[in-house]
Amino acid sequence: MCEIGRRMGVPGFEFTRIEDVFAEFAALTESYRGLSYETLGLEGKLWPCKDPVHEDGQVVLFERDFPSGRGKFVPAEFAPPNELPSPEFPFVLTTGRLLEHWHTGTMTRRASALETIESEPYADMRPADMAALGLLEGDEIAVTSRRGSITLKVRASEAPGAGSIFIPFCWREAAANVLTSDALDPFGKIPEFKFSAVRVEKLHAPTLADSRGAAE
Repeated sequence: MCEIGRRMGVPGFEFTRIEDVFAEFAALTESYRGLSYETLGLEGKLWPCKDPVHEDGQVVLFERDFPSGRGKFVPAEFAPPNELPSPEFPFVLTTGRLLEHWHTGTMTRRASALETIESEPYADMRPADMAALGLLEGDEIAVTSRRGSITLKVRASEAPGAGSIFIPFCWREAAANVLTSDALDPFGKIPEFKFSAVRVEKLHAPTLADSRGAAE
């Protein structure tokens, strides 16, 4: 990046260390002034921090007022999800990010180290929900909503709530958004990706007889 900057004729692209980059950033950012790369520490300093050597920084950012004046609080009425679980689709699907892969994985899945850590699609379910469906760790499942279906492996986890299933949306082989609702929040116009009704089914494991029949 420094070489690109120099070739474009932009002055100041002479960084040789990460510390130098942070020093320029802090010098140009009022709330970071006084901080240095060396004083960040293992857990980092809170900003703003008037004395980074002896203080950890300001715990509460806006103690007395907001830069633009008073804050505005608006009451909101609870609105139920667009679709609720039903006998046909008894589970709640929620989607989200995965630590090792960013968004659609278009960049991180090109990184061999990250791909080695998490290399295939999976869904998290509670052990009790798995047991009720006769599922074991690593079983192939089909997750189906009113919009589509994907197949992937299941993992036991206490993270999802009871009756819920979590699928990271970084897998192009098992794209979670094939399942999600396209309903929009009436005010923010945000798609309802975090709550969709789905059903979960264990896929038939191929047997030796299946393999022979396919060969014939």
